[in-house]
Amino acid sequence: MFYWVTKYTLGMTLKVVFRPWSRGRRNLPRRGPVILASNHLSFADHFFGPLPLPRKVVFLAKAEYFTGRGLKGLLTKAFFSGLGQIPIDRTGGQASERALRSGLRVLADGNVLGIYPEGTRSPDGRLYKGRTGVARLALESRAPVVPCAMIGTFEFLPSGSFRPQWRTRPGVVFGPPLEFSRYYGQESDRAVLRAVTDEIVAAIGKLSGQEYVDIYAKQAKDHLQGPAAEPD
Repeated sequence: MFYWVTKYTLGMTLKVVFRPWSRGRRNLPRRGPVILASNHLSFADHFFGPLPLPRKVVFLAKAEYFTGRGLKGLLTKAFFSGLGQIPIDRTGGQASERALRSGLRVLADGNVLGIYPEGTRSPDGRLYKGRTGVARLALESRAPVVPCAMIGTFEFLPSGSFRPQWRTRPGVVFGPPLEFSRYYGQESDRAVLRAVTDEIVAAIGKLSGQEYVDIYAKQAKDHLQGPAAEPD
């Protein structure tokens, strides 16, 4: 209930104040399990991505949103917990496997699962190589994947900033669903997982018009900010 209360109160405020736009929302199936795979440019993506959709979107959110300290940490934890978002530990190994299983449970219940294949926010507005977890989710759940492109949110709310840029109208574009039935039963094949992931990321790039970079976003971020860079 908190999700819908927040969507209709905060959501209405966002619409009036920032005038976000959207295209292709009818590409999201109205019922049944769906994976919403999006690029990730800004913290604002969490708000403006699901805003035009009539269905609840459960995102796999970084664990740091649930473990912060102080008043900001408590408020962030309460907000994401209230929205039903799932914390994921991005250290890999068993932690990644647990996140995958949590996502599969969301899909098994017939819900919409939101995921950022890049794994973290883009450090420079370009589109980066996708992590293969999205492919495993698609093949194991057999749910369609709707590619989603956030537009302008990198400029609207740059990383580390708390002041929206009023001159930028954030937008979102939803593409036609992708299905991967030709790969069912090959969830353990790394080449297949990479092919599926690359196809999903390519569809996102076609919608967003971003320049593609064939390395992981975290590698680019570490290179730009150094080893002391905070997780994002």
